[in-house]
Amino acid sequence: MSKTFVNPLLVHGADPWMYKHEDGSYYFMVTRRNRLDLWRSDNITNIANGDKKTIWIPEETGINSNNLWAPEIHYINKKWYVYYTANDGGGDSTRKIFVLENEEEDPFEGTWTDKGFINTEYAGLDGTVFEHMGSLFFLYAGYGHFPEYGSAIYMAKMINPWTLEGENVLLSAPTDPWELQGGMAINEGPVILKNNGKIFLVFSASTCWSDDYSLGLLTCSEQDNLMNPKSWIKTESPVFQKSLENEVFGPGHNSFVKSPDGKEDWIIYHAISVSGAGSAHRSTRAQKFGWDEQGNPDFGIPVPIDQPIDVPSGE
Repeated sequence: MSKTFVNPLLVHGADPWMYKHEDGSYYFMVTRRNRLDLWRSDNITNIANGDKKTIWIPEETGINSNNLWAPEIHYINKKWYVYYTANDGGGDSTRKIFVLENEEEDPFEGTWTDKGFINTEYAGLDGTVFEHMGSLFFLYAGYGHFPEYGSAIYMAKMINPWTLEGENVLLSAPTDPWELQGGMAINEGPVILKNNGKIFLVFSASTCWSDDYSLGLLTCSEQDNLMNPKSWIKTESPVFQKSLENEVFGPGHNSFVKSPDGKEDWIIYHAISVSGAGSAHRSTRAQKFGWDEQGNPDFGIPVPIDQPIDVPSGE
């Protein structure tokens, strides 16, 4: 008889980021608003009961003192980095993405050094990084065309893990009806997924408090120029969205990890269990996904909470 688990992994867990390290450990972060917490476990499904540490508490005032959102931990050039959104308590125009660095092998040890904010062209949120062919790239949701729409996905090259160089290229703007739900036009929460010679940029669309928050997809060949917006093809409809039958609303803002044995792909995302309940009720969920015949991700339908799911292989 197979071992199972049920969602949610964390009842109060918005904007979940999970990262599988080279030693097999899983690291996990969610929006905590007034601090940055880091979890660690040797598996996916018990992450909320793993080691936990508050790694950063901001000053009471200042440019990064309020609204700490969507933290992500990354391991780059044998150092740990955490990217998070924050502002001074004001509006969207003061929102920036900040970077912390830790040189210790164990991110639960050592000192997290404030590297300041990323020099993005626009105010914004939801910063993430990825490496491709020896170069480092930065993605974020920027307010570059406000008030036409709330946020769009931009990309820039990086000199180092805390500094951008050159143009911030617009890759995706919210123009279709499924990206305009909840009262604002939103593309946010970019994350990269690679498979079969393709690079996929998965993003969240519409407002996070809407039942219709969902995931969109851009696809690029790994041989193409990533900084050319024409290299990216946008799927015309959501690739992961609400399920009325399963009572899952507003699924989005996700990350991706491999199972402990590396054989399965899992999406870690937040969703809401009651229609109209809003962003305060976002919880972290996990489910396995597959690939179609063309090598594109097939995320399926979000599963109900409390439904037994086979644990990731190797767990």
